[in-house]
Amino acid sequence: MAKAAAKSQSFNVMIVAQAGRLQYEALLFAASFHKANPDFPGRFFIAIPEPGPLWREDPRVLDPQVIDLLQGFGAELIHFKSRHFGSAYPYGNKIEALMALPKEEPFVFFDTDTLILDDLTKVPFDFANPGASERVEGTWPTIELYGPGYNDIWGALYDRFDLDFESSLDLEEPDEFWRRYLYFNAGYFFYRCPHEFGARFAEYALSIRDNPPAELVCQVLDPWLDQVVLPLVIHSLGGGRGALPEGLLDGSVSCHYRWMALLYARESDAVIELVEDLASPNKMKRVLKEYEPMKRFIYQNKGNKARGLFDRENLPRKEQKIRQRLKNHNLWIR
Repeated sequence: MAKAAAKSQSFNVMIVAQAGRLQYEALLFAASFHKANPDFPGRFFIAIPEPGPLWREDPRVLDPQVIDLLQGFGAELIHFKSRHFGSAYPYGNKIEALMALPKEEPFVFFDTDTLILDDLTKVPFDFANPGASERVEGTWPTIELYGPGYNDIWGALYDRFDLDFESSLDLEEPDEFWRRYLYFNAGYFFYRCPHEFGARFAEYALSIRDNPPAELVCQVLDPWLDQVVLPLVIHSLGGGRGALPEGLLDGSVSCHYRWMALLYARESDAVIELVEDLASPNKMKRVLKEYEPMKRFIYQNKGNKARGLFDRENLPRKEQKIRQRLKNHNLWIR
């Protein structure tokens, strides 16, 4: 029943790309999206920041080979102005790009370092209730001895925006344990209107960046600002945990791999086969080999070496341990 309901609705998909690493990741995303969703009912946007005073260098995707490939996969390239973040905090692109999407049309944002594995219309999105990725570790805040705890830190943030802190808590988790507090990975999120979501996202992010509550005195906000703000935005718009069934996004329908080294270390054989198939045409190979991690892992033997270090059925629980093992074998290439 949920699947049928999902297929009856149209929505847009967006990623953000710019010169450098993201344009190569965007190519893999676009190729995987096109393969899995050849008859997608909505629109597929790639948002690109325009040059301006907040950028030290021109952030645009200018390589004609990359542009031709992206458009060949059905992407619509749109541009947006960076008014608040730019080079100082490029993760802010995902916040500012939302205003370039069609207003009042449901959207799903994905980080560029994601692969689409299956038909996105199988996912029963409820766009009236926003959600985001729950594939997350307790990366923020870092609790310091004698400093504020989770209750004080998150409570101050909810108070800042007159939000009900108590209703955001998972009371099945113990007090002062990070999972008790609403926290998402910003690798994907969705809602009914990108402008409403984007305006709230920018408002909260600028407030915290420019005037953090005193309880954040021990906390680092770069690069965590978007993930600090995201649960506040989602909670304020009526969303929360469990917005989607487990095992779809960040599962059978999408894969947020994040770095080439992590992709080869921990993802399934089927995902690796997909990546290598998508990257095999000469047009793709000529471009992707310009990005050193893809050259090394996909086209040379680094990928097989990384896979040989791990048992996918028994991976270390902490990502840091995976990274450390890769580093020990000179395979942590970014």
